[in-house]
Amino acid sequence: MSTSASAIAASAVQPVGFSLRRLLPGLALALALGVAGLLLASWAPLQRAQISALTIAIVLGMTIGNSFGAQLPATLSPGVVFAQQKLLRLGVILYGLRLSFGQIAAIGPAGLAIDTIIVVGTLALGSFLGRRVFGLDRDSALLTGVGSAICGAAAVLALERVLKPDPAKVAIAVATVVLFGTLDIFLYPALYPYLHMDAAHFGLYTGATVHEVAQVIAVGSAVDPATADSAVVVKLTRVMLLVPVLFFFGWRQTKLANSASGEKTKVPLPWFALAFVAVSAINSLVAFPPAIKAPLLTFDTLLLAAAMAALGLETRVAKLRSLGPKPLLLAALLWLWLILGGAAMVHVLA
Repeated sequence: MSTSASAIAASAVQPVGFSLRRLLPGLALALALGVAGLLLASWAPLQRAQISALTIAIVLGMTIGNSFGAQLPATLSPGVVFAQQKLLRLGVILYGLRLSFGQIAAIGPAGLAIDTIIVVGTLALGSFLGRRVFGLDRDSALLTGVGSAICGAAAVLALERVLKPDPAKVAIAVATVVLFGTLDIFLYPALYPYLHMDAAHFGLYTGATVHEVAQVIAVGSAVDPATADSAVVVKLTRVMLLVPVLFFFGWRQTKLANSASGEKTKVPLPWFALAFVAVSAINSLVAFPPAIKAPLLTFDTLLLAAAMAALGLETRVAKLRSLGPKPLLLAALLWLWLILGGAAMVHVLA
């Protein structure tokens, strides 16, 4: 190879290598914390408590970020931001492996109607109460609302990519859905004898109103395996409703930007949401063997856990304190709405 050709090749390769070197420190830290989250989540006491790897990862990230703070080297920042953005999107895409269109069809019109009403009603109520009653900013209200409405931390993180809010607002929204979803694990089985529902209807109720997938499994399993199965199907159908929600808020975000600037820009498509649907479609058509699917699901959990850890690294307790108790109060009211409103809907519509 000639000297000039070698120089051209070197100039082409150097930016890629330089970029990887910039990303490596922060990305390695986020992935290491994600792996720690997975390992700790499989520890028997935490497994019995159904504390997910995502929750553990953000706690680990916040612990390091708040313990060392300014002492953390600046070289971590590019990789941490990459984990918050790119790893998160890939994690949301692979989340589609947990859902098939056949599962959606299996819950029937009543289940789909209840899921839709829960999602739309919770988002509307969260926005109204958050902004009009508690005086929260738009991002805090929407992030808390979407976490309660759809699928907890994963929904908060997905909407974060559309709204691009302060990381502290994302962290407090995640904290509230984890708190009240954990309370559901103990409350719902205790309520079951008094709700006048059979196991199938209780599964519908659980899937439509409990925050996280892991929490849904815990609640359903406390009744019987069939209840857990039906609850997970209803829950994953609720997860699918994340896609139109992301499109709506992407359109709304663009409309607000256009009004402020006086210029017209196109609505950004959340391509990762479309890819999520595509992966769900593939999962509906192709029966992946467990030896392939199980590692992919573990990898997906690792990606989401790493994104949560990266978020925790940049979340400071002082910022959380500055948000005050209002997001917690909003999440508490949405939790009561899910418990009472969801039960009423199951009795009326199912």
